[in-house]
This record gives sequence, structure tokens and C-alpha cells, in this order.
Amino acid sequence: MINNYELYKVFYWAAKTGSLTQAAKALYLTQPSVSHAIKQLEESFGITLFYRNSKGVELTQEGAILYSYIEQSQILISMAEEKMAALKNLDSGELRIGGSDSLFKHYLLPYLEDFHQKHRGIKLHLSHGTTPEVITFLKEGRIDLGVVRMPIVDSQLEVKQSFQLQDCFVAGAGYAELKDMVLSMDMLLQYPIILFSRNSRARMTITEIFQSYGHTIKPEIEVGSVDLLIEFARRGLGISYVTREFVSKELEEGSLFEIQLDVPLPPSHVGIMTMRNMPLSGAARSFMDRVR
Repeated sequence: MINNYELYKVFYWAAKTGSLTQAAKALYLTQPSVSHAIKQLEESFGITLFYRNSKGVELTQEGAILYSYIEQSQILISMAEEKMAALKNLDSGELRIGGSDSLFKHYLLPYLEDFHQKHRGIKLHLSHGTTPEVITFLKEGRIDLGVVRMPIVDSQLEVKQSFQLQDCFVAGAGYAELKDMVLSMDMLLQYPIILFSRNSRARMTITEIFQSYGHTIKPEIEVGSVDLLIEFARRGLGISYVTREFVSKELEEGSLFEIQLDVPLPPSHVGIMTMRNMPLSGAARSFMDRVR
């Protein structure tokens, strides 16, 4: 049986226009080429598909049955071509991003807002989670890219550094006596410490920093969101470890102040994570360009 799409396309246009001449014009072919293509189809099926009339050609009963199927395929192909054009032009599609609540709220939100304003036909799907969870989302194909704290060491992933953050300890008015003091790690650990959940990259980082100085940091309170870290510190429940950029408003208005330590806390880096050697959608590529 014949399986050449070009022959079916010739058949479609001949049937649609009722003219071999018009089909040739539509396909930028010669009329003999169109006639030859029709003959090939008829021979492959062993059926006459057209008969000639005074106006051109007309489908036989068998040809009409074939046309009913070919017409559907042409409609679907045209729709597919339109869809591909829309995806290329970022008029359609979806953008799937994974990250923490804090990175979405305090960093990605302006980029997401700008992207949505420019490409309203693209649906946004945001998946919230810790860094290990976002890595799982990416490997399972549930997201196109993840925005996470570095370092990430995984041969399956490609991570490109995007921006830098500075973490710090903060407290509220309940610990005002510490405002002008420089604390050692030993002194800091005498106070109730509030940390993010055990699986977060920020929690792992501060644990490793204290261990490098021979200390073990054990939180009195563990919370699941940055907003709670901020609020608990503000209300005097303890000293929270947060990202300075995420509490700039509270530091400026004075509802929180930064605890000064006698050792520096290194900055952390945030990267955009994708699957290595996996092609990205046009929407994902465009968004990555904006964030970088």
C-alpha cells in the first residue's frame, strides 16, 4: 500500500478544487506531476478515484470515502502547523517552574508578572517545594526548570548561576539588648534559634557552617515557610535565620534587626536548573533569558 504523504496531499487538493490544474497551482507542481500522483494512488489501491467531467474531475464513490479520511488528516495537520507557529511565537503553550515559596515570592514574582503580561497565551504552572523536591519534579518531567539554591551536584542536571543572596540571623524587639553586640557562635547558641525545615538547602548550609567551626546548631523551633521565620522573629519567639534580601522591609522599618556575628556568613547562590541535554520549550528558554 502507498504511504507517501505527498501523494495524499495531491489527491486532497485535486478533490478539493475539482481540477488537476488548480491542484497543480496550489502545490506548485506541473499538471502532469499531479496526474501521475493520482495514477499512483489509484494503482496502489486498485480503485478509480476520479472520473473526468466537463469542469475537471469529480470523485468516484470510492474516492469520496478516501477523501472523507484524508480531509480530516489535512485539517489536523493544519491545526498542528498553527499550533507550532503559536508555540514558536510564544502565543500558546505552558511554562512549568519549580522552586521554594520564598524564591517565588521574593525573587521570581516580578519576572513571572512581566512574562505573563507579554505572553498571556502561555499558562503558568508553579510547583512549590524544597530543593530535593524540585530536583525530583524535574527528573520526573513535571517541570521545565527549577530555581534552587546552589550547589547542586548531579550529572543529570545542568545548573546556571543566576544571582547571589546573603543569609543572616535576625531578631525582634524582644531581643533589643543584642542590637549593638557582636556575638560569637557560642553566645548565639544560648538563645532560641528558629530555622527552616530540615530538608531545605538554607538549613543544610547553616548546619554545615556551624559544623565547620565545631558547633552544632539545634533549633528550638522549626517552620515550613520564610513568612513564619520572619513573623516568629518579629514576635520575639527567637532568633531566625533568613535571607537578608527577603527581610529588607522589616530591617528598614525596624521591626527586625540583624544579629552581628564575629565570623562572616558566606553568600549563597541561586541557580536555574534544567535536565542536561534535554531541549527546552520556547517559553522556558525565553523565561530563562529574562531571569539571567
